[in-house]
Amino acid sequence: MSDTTTRGVRILVKPSYLPDQSEPGSSRYLFAYHITIRNEGAETVQLLTRHWVITNGEGRVEEVRGPGVVGQQPVLKPGEAFEYTSGCPLNTPVGTMHGSFQMVTADGLPFDARIDPFRLAVPRALN
Repeated sequence: MSDTTTRGVRILVKPSYLPDQSEPGSSRYLFAYHITIRNEGAETVQLLTRHWVITNGEGRVEEVRGPGVVGQQPVLKPGEAFEYTSGCPLNTPVGTMHGSFQMVTADGLPFDARIDPFRLAVPRALN
């Protein structure tokens, strides 16, 4: 789990392992992550782009950048929230993700809303 607030934009992440879509014998592990973006600030903001840093259990890093999330660039007024679920494949049973969403205020001021690191792990893989 990850819970980070930047300039009033709170980002909560809840990851989960998807065993039905994974193939451990082929080193394919699929994880889902549910994101809640909540505007707890006093100004309207819009999500423009995303940047993810994905690290597998062997330390290999992959970066993903792109416009919006799940095909959208949501505008959040104070008190509003946006939720979505996406996925991440790994070739190891453990990894991490962190990143940021580039946001812009209604006045045109850009800022990066941080997403603190969270762990992707097959249950009992770390015991």
